[in-house]
Amino acid sequence: MKRKICVVITARASYSRIKTLLIAIKAHPSLRLQLVLTGSGMLDKYGGMLNLLEREGFNNILKVSNLLENENHTAAAKTTGLGIIELASAFENTRPDIVVTIADRYETMSAAIAASFMNIPLAHVQGGEVTGNIDERVRHAVSKLADMHFVATESARQRVIAMGEDPHKVWHTGCPSNDLAIQAKNDASVQFDYENCQTKFPVSKYLVVMQHPVTNEGGFIKEQFNTLLTAIEALQIPTFWFTPNADYGADRIMKEIRIYSETTKNHKIHFLRNLNPEAFLKLIKHCACLIGNSSTGIREGSLLGVPVVNIGSRQNGRERSGNVVDVDFESDAIADAVREQLANGPYQSSFLYGKGNAGLQIAEILATTELKTNKQITY
Repeated sequence: MKRKICVVITARASYSRIKTLLIAIKAHPSLRLQLVLTGSGMLDKYGGMLNLLEREGFNNILKVSNLLENENHTAAAKTTGLGIIELASAFENTRPDIVVTIADRYETMSAAIAASFMNIPLAHVQGGEVTGNIDERVRHAVSKLADMHFVATESARQRVIAMGEDPHKVWHTGCPSNDLAIQAKNDASVQFDYENCQTKFPVSKYLVVMQHPVTNEGGFIKEQFNTLLTAIEALQIPTFWFTPNADYGADRIMKEIRIYSETTKNHKIHFLRNLNPEAFLKLIKHCACLIGNSSTGIREGSLLGVPVVNIGSRQNGRERSGNVVDVDFESDAIADAVREQLANGPYQSSFLYGKGNAGLQIAEILATTELKTNKQITY
């Protein structure tokens, strides 16, 4: 009998981080994929994932609505609580053998808690890493609830083990998102899939901006956005700017984007909500510089050799390669750092976060490892 593997996708970033695992599970003779879409992944304003998943061949998707959109910390807490209720019902109906949760978004807590209390073995992808923001707490909390750990780096593996987890249940597989990055790196095509785009910039030179709100810096969100905007405008280089994740403060950034788009006729900046993972990585691969505070620059960017300017505290502590320059929120400093990265050009690829076979490794372990939830923590 095939093992039923229930993968919970909560946001657009979750899909790119897990796509190769979904493909590997579907193809594995001993596994059956159950796919749940919840959180901000359900909403068009945050890149709505349902149509994309169906276009890419994933069917019978179970949809769980739990995201409260009020712009405050209470909404995140209530969203997590509602997610526990709704996902518990979903798991009761589908009866998975393993639940897979991804990374560190607050919605992942819902899946982790529901699975744990229902005695369903829980697998966690991308645990053991260090960053700023609320993500740090969520990631480590999910690791303590998880029964299986698939980590991206050796340092992350040692950190999870130091938390008291069984070393035999912590596998250094690399990051599934780097599986796609390897494919993008080896793809000679420079033709991008401009979903949601009406402007096609020259492929010779452009920037990409990915700036998300920092949940414990809510009072500075508008100021930080305008500081970054000032720097990008000063550079006068065509720019693709992605709208933020659904964190506390995202609506403020979205409001500033709307105001800017409606009042400023700057044809060098084009705002995007979402691209499919392959098109997104092609866009990143060929950009002159990636700017903002997304882990994409540190993770996939290091493998692609993309120059990155990382701004602020959101990625504090995350392992990085030599392609990243760190700056604070100061417009001149950001612009100067970008100019330095443009002068430097592409970097050598780093395989810190994986060599391109994480999805296959994780699927095989899910198919063969002993399933149990009564783990004995040792200290």
